[in-house]
Amino acid sequence: MQNKKYSVIVFDLGNVLIPFNYDLVIERFNNVEPNLGNKFLEYYKANYKIHRGFERGDVSTDEFINKMMEVLDHKIDKETFCNYYSKIFTVNKNVVELLPILKNKYKLVLLSNTDPIHKEYGWKNYEFLKYFDKLVLSYEANAVKPEQKIYKAVEDFTKLPYSEHIFIDDIADYVEGARNAGWDAVQFTGYEKLVEDLKQRKIL
Repeated sequence: MQNKKYSVIVFDLGNVLIPFNYDLVIERFNNVEPNLGNKFLEYYKANYKIHRGFERGDVSTDEFINKMMEVLDHKIDKETFCNYYSKIFTVNKNVVELLPILKNKYKLVLLSNTDPIHKEYGWKNYEFLKYFDKLVLSYEANAVKPEQKIYKAVEDFTKLPYSEHIFIDDIADYVEGARNAGWDAVQFTGYEKLVEDLKQRKIL
């Protein structure tokens, strides 16, 4: 492993660079009307395929918003929904501070299962995004992790051998998907373990 050549470091976004908390969404909806957030959560979980389709780009933004507004009995307007739905992120500063260091030697790519509302209202203005050579987003690639198509979308950009990519994600299935694509990959469980994993590979 220590003699392996790395050229590309691929980062997941949610819960690696920006932790998120969906409880905030439920709380906001419950503040609009008692139990409205709980009702929303129940529907969201039971119909996760709608959210997954939205992340993949199979469901349009208008379709998604209109469906969610129905679930919320139109108690809020669309702009308020987008804000409530997206203001869920904080920044993992320790991990973000690694980006300019890694950028000196490696190509950096962001690979995220995300949707256009979360991007527009949630995270698009984060300063650290400037360190990435490319953002590969599920709704633009029409594929979600761990589908092999989305890892291939990264390689289509980098034009480098799959073996020179390493992926960092908090979800085991997505890490395994990267390994199935021939990449090295580590599961993110915290900053200290990530630094250890990168040092072990002579990346840091």
